[in-house]
This record gives sequence, structure tokens and C-alpha cells, in this order.
Amino acid sequence: MSSGPLPSQRCLLSDLTMRHVGDKVRFLGCVTGYSTHSAILTLQHEYPRATKVKVNADVALLLQKLNAEQTNVGQWVHVIGYITSIKQALAKATMGSHTANIGVQALVLWIAEDLDIPSYEHALVSQAE
Repeated sequence: MSSGPLPSQRCLLSDLTMRHVGDKVRFLGCVTGYSTHSAILTLQHEYPRATKVKVNADVALLLQKLNAEQTNVGQWVHVIGYITSIKQALAKATMGSHTANIGVQALVLWIAEDLDIPSYEHALVSQAE
């Protein structure tokens, strides 16, 4: 019997809303903001289109090795971490549209180099079916 950590569950950022607090996940996201004061990296990935899910990744545990390139707006990064919160709300601007803010404690973060985003999306959708 192994007492090591559980493996992460690979999923689309938009699918984090179907996970639970405490789940260990691996996902891809595009940096949309970074607060040096709070060590929160904001990530989004609008797939499927019109998805309104935002991840606030706490990168405090990674500050020793985190570099500026990993926090640049527009940079695509992979994250492995634990879901710490899931908050969903009905958007006022668009009837029937939901927004979600997911909190994640990041354990590992690395740049997604030479990634074909549409192929990645297709692979994860196919995996889920």
C-alpha cells in the first residue's frame, strides 16, 4: 500500500467547476493578471467559447523559483495544485450566463511551450467522453 500523494486529475480549466474543494488537478491557463502583493496569478481559458471561468492561483509556495516570464499577461502555463474554493454566480450582463471563480493552491507551474491549443482542447474533450 502506497501512502504517497494522489495523482492530479488533468482537465480543462472550464471543467474545474465540476470538481470539488480539495481535488488535486492539472490544467492549462492563460495568464490574465498577477498580483505581487498577494502572490495571486489570475488564469483563464475560454474553451468552450463564452466560458466565464477564472482561476485565482495562489503561487506563494512557488515564489522562490517563480520568474517574470511565468507571470507575463498572455503567457500560457500548466498548473498542478489543489482546489481551495469554487464560487459560481449568475452574470447580470448576460441572461442565463454563469461566471465562476476557482481558487487553487499551486504546487507546480511551468510554461506551456510549443503547445497546439486546439489539439490540447480536442484531446481533453475526447478523454472525457
